[in-house]
Amino acid sequence: MPKINGNEIKPGLIIEHDGGLWAAVKASHVKPGKGGAFAQVELKNLRDGRKLNERFRSEDKVETVRLEKKDQQFLYETDGRLVFMDAETYEQTEIDAELLGDRRPFLQDGMTAAVEYYGEEALNVALPQKVTCRVVETEPVQNGQTAAKGYKPAILDNGVRIMVPPFIQQDEMIVVHTELLEYSERA
Repeated sequence: MPKINGNEIKPGLIIEHDGGLWAAVKASHVKPGKGGAFAQVELKNLRDGRKLNERFRSEDKVETVRLEKKDQQFLYETDGRLVFMDAETYEQTEIDAELLGDRRPFLQDGMTAAVEYYGEEALNVALPQKVTCRVVETEPVQNGQTAAKGYKPAILDNGVRIMVPPFIQQDEMIVVHTELLEYSERA
């Protein structure tokens, strides 16, 4: 596995650290007045979901890990486990539903998602970046507010609450960005 300097860690990078596999969630580079620069990195364990904040100096060497991605179809959820099927081999894989966190409601029946493997072990699910949802509840549009810059709360058909522009109406189809959990555009 390739090694990189500690200051090269970016969000989304997967590293081997303290005997586990960790995904960098956030990374900020700090240059204090005294001492050397370092990267303050928030890490998430891919196996058990623990979070960890670490400092990496530029001279620290970190091993990066490359996960293999396979497109698989979501079938169903049972006892907190998500079941995916490989379209080519029809092999089924179970993954802990907690791995998706806040993004879980956006996983729809029959949806194709990229399941990330480390060897034979399924560690993560990458949802499509944008998903179409229906607005089931929001405030009605008021005359003269369609050009306003503010946002109003809306509840989607999957139960997620997001902020939408004032011109969006109830029962309208919208596109939601699954990583940011926010409105993207009309469908």
